[in-house]
Amino acid sequence: MDLHLTAAAVGTATATADEYAAAPLLNCLLREAADPQGDGVHRLRGSGRLLRVHAGRRPTRPELRAPDGWQPLGLTDLIKLTSDELRQYTGVSNDELPAEIADSRAAVGALLKARAAAVPPRDPYVRSEQALLMGHPYHPAPKARGGAPARGWLPFAPEAHACFPLAFLGLRADQVAGEGGAPADALFEALAEAAGAPAAPPGYVLLPAHPWQLELTCARPEPRAAFADGRLLRLGPGRRPVWPTASVRTVYAPGPGADLFAKFSLDVRITNDVRRLWRHDLLGLRRTDAAVAAAFGAVRARTGTTAAWLGDRGYRTAAFAFEELAVLVRDGLRAHLLPGATPLLAAALAEGSEPGPLDRTADPAAWWRAYLRQVVPPVLELFDRHGIVLEAHLQNTLIAVDASGTPVQALFRDAEGVKTLPGTSREQGWQRLVYCLVVNHLSEIAETLADRHPRVADGLWPAAREEFRRYDTAYGLPEVRELLSAPALPGKTNLLLRWTRADGAAARYLPLPNPLRGPDGP
Repeated sequence: MDLHLTAAAVGTATATADEYAAAPLLNCLLREAADPQGDGVHRLRGSGRLLRVHAGRRPTRPELRAPDGWQPLGLTDLIKLTSDELRQYTGVSNDELPAEIADSRAAVGALLKARAAAVPPRDPYVRSEQALLMGHPYHPAPKARGGAPARGWLPFAPEAHACFPLAFLGLRADQVAGEGGAPADALFEALAEAAGAPAAPPGYVLLPAHPWQLELTCARPEPRAAFADGRLLRLGPGRRPVWPTASVRTVYAPGPGADLFAKFSLDVRITNDVRRLWRHDLLGLRRTDAAVAAAFGAVRARTGTTAAWLGDRGYRTAAFAFEELAVLVRDGLRAHLLPGATPLLAAALAEGSEPGPLDRTADPAAWWRAYLRQVVPPVLELFDRHGIVLEAHLQNTLIAVDASGTPVQALFRDAEGVKTLPGTSREQGWQRLVYCLVVNHLSEIAETLADRHPRVADGLWPAAREEFRRYDTAYGLPEVRELLSAPALPGKTNLLLRWTRADGAAARYLPLPNPLRGPDGP
């Protein structure tokens, strides 16, 4: 394949990358720092200036009102406008975020070029995990990679259809830290087999490592000293590749035995957080995961749902580099998936970078009702009966479809994002649930369906409303009635969060119009 692009092709690729980068930035700016005026025009709260866009779920063609008419804005101008507006709106300056947005745009350009030369995986599930070229539609820099040169991270980028061997270390047995017992040990053995790991010498335990994270970690004094004195050994790469998933730092090892996932620390900021396996999260991991797994068993018995939880079974790390070298093992798909069903990442359905089941369905209204029936009841039941708040956003939810493309099962993951009551107040937990499930998740799927099948657009939210009401009628959940009558839903302010340098876990919300609200109350 000829990778030397013509001038026209380069121009097209540049415009495409700019559009991918501009759409989420515009979404954030218009949601968090502007007021709609009608006809795609918004008044910016910082300066009062007028910004016009071609409206839609992915806004395009921004124009700023000038004395002589509407002035088109390129991406560089849009980043500058956003910085100026936020400085005026918040009274805070920030030189980091504009660079982060530019880094995200550069990453998109590198991904588009690499993707054009790559061979997509045949497995539809893996393709769905690697489909997110734009990423979070309401984050200002969804594809930033910490400012690192593309050559350092492209070999490990899911969006570039990467697959790669894990690195394997020998960790001296007296330096091993971890939790999970025999179930975790069995998964670590399965991971070693699936990845074709080398054998650990006597007195050492195998420690899988993400090659990118290992490169970042080995520059630090303590790991360097551990390699020098023999606490750590480099055993070499595995013989078989693993596939990076949408989170970048989690990989999927599909076989040849039991399939499973491994999640690593990655000292790179991706969206709001540096993606490290933090000590406090690891120390509470098994307790949280066990509670969720038990609750899912009870939910299936009580409601008949087929929903499943991909459990985080334990972790292993080095005592002297607890967070940096930590790796967590997670259940694979086969033990939980309904026979004959094909799992797909929910976020891939919303991004729509390749045709999916909601594009092909002959009855989109029925498809949506089936989707709601799989996703909504288990999330509500876990909250109501078990005090568990799943982080059921698009990247933590897999939707399994049957041969016709109809949703038949939802699978949820990531104990790190789970909140429990009373550790979180019921009010705060419900707000988080509504944001993740309704605003982040259902809204995006509904808007995608409306784009693909405009004839059913008016019936999507009444159907969602009916699914929430059905659960309340069957089981009784007071928050549902409040939700269906509330004028607004909580929208997370990712742009302001990053601009003010707030901690990624310190979510802040603003009111958004509630599409679930009916004309006659709940």
